[in-house]
Amino acid sequence: MSSRFRKRRFDSSSPLERILMLLVVAIVVGITTGVLLPKISRPVGELTGEYTASGPAAQALDGLKVDDRPSVAGYDREAFGYRQTDEDGDGCDIREDVLARDLTQVMYKRRGSCQVKSGVLNDPYTARTIHFLRGPTTSTAVQIDHVVALQNAWQSGAKSWTTAQRYRYGNDPYNLLAVDGPSNEEKGSASAAYWLPTNSAYRCSYVSRQIGVKEKYGLTVTSQEKRAMKAVLHGCPAQEVPKR
Repeated sequence: MSSRFRKRRFDSSSPLERILMLLVVAIVVGITTGVLLPKISRPVGELTGEYTASGPAAQALDGLKVDDRPSVAGYDREAFGYRQTDEDGDGCDIREDVLARDLTQVMYKRRGSCQVKSGVLNDPYTARTIHFLRGPTTSTAVQIDHVVALQNAWQSGAKSWTTAQRYRYGNDPYNLLAVDGPSNEEKGSASAAYWLPTNSAYRCSYVSRQIGVKEKYGLTVTSQEKRAMKAVLHGCPAQEVPKR
């Protein structure tokens, strides 16, 4: 093939091409900095509006009291009586009720039984489809998450409640979701400041439900938690608080 038809190779020694290369690098760095810097620097995030939000959920968040000195002293998970009540009187504990509510294709252990034998979960935290099967080694694939964790509730105001109030909270379907087991374990007692679902499409719904729970029970938020929630709601200004 004639050399005049060969593709011209990039010559980085050319002044013009070196300038073009530097421009491309500058653009890439600028875009990356503009996207990431507000997320890793609080002052920059505040200047760029990263922590501003509007809409119903954001308004509800602004109505919550801020407490930056929460204490977990005296916390005991058993104080919330999870699975110890039967508010609707159907003879089923709350885990079975939530499984029956959140799973599809539900099958029970036997006719008239409360216990869910199997079902399919479209997991909100990971966007995965999980096939639930009750068993010693399989049941934990789907767990029931307190959207506002019990420890978080304790340090946000529940430590001053009566036993009846704590039991009501610990078994409130509004604060419970059937979710991917490993994600629930990873979350632990973390607030939105430290943990969010990997399924980014669900984060607005997740944060708004946390706000709804805290509003319902008069719980507080920390400044850091509030900023994290605002950062999520920044991208969904029409987000509503889920109905109770």
